[in-house]
Amino acid sequence: LKWFERSFPAGFRPRVFLTTLTMAKKAEKVAKAVKGAVSRKQKKVRTKVRFHRPKTLVKARDPKYPRKSVESRGDKMDKYRIIQCPVTTESAMKKIEEINTLVFLVDTKATKPKIKEAVKQLYDVQCAKVNTLIRPDGKKKAYVHLTQDYDALDVANRIGII
Repeated sequence: LKWFERSFPAGFRPRVFLTTLTMAKKAEKVAKAVKGAVSRKQKKVRTKVRFHRPKTLVKARDPKYPRKSVESRGDKMDKYRIIQCPVTTESAMKKIEEINTLVFLVDTKATKPKIKEAVKQLYDVQCAKVNTLIRPDGKKKAYVHLTQDYDALDVANRIGII
């Protein structure tokens, strides 16, 4: 504390000096406490080669706002997206007349059960089985075999192929 007294002229004691004196006393007290107990932290002995990050608390997500402004439409592959158009080539007409089969261009992601269901919903006919192939231009073609109860020629007339 002697250096404080030296920095001021004789007989001059500002108000700040009194508060700094009390702070200096507190600092000395803390310094003694710190000097008194110096303990070394022991290094943890590693027994394994690999380091695994400690498992900490994982809280459930609580977003402030939705990340997508609009909710998804659910099933995007509806019956109108699955069946794009009927094929009206000569070979397709032959299949309609002879082997009771309708030929459609369908979505490439459509599966056989989905195609079967879409044909049932759109044209009110029962399918026996569905064969598919992907054409060289990348479009999927579906051969829909109808059951004996339904005639492909009647359905084709109803659709407007013939």
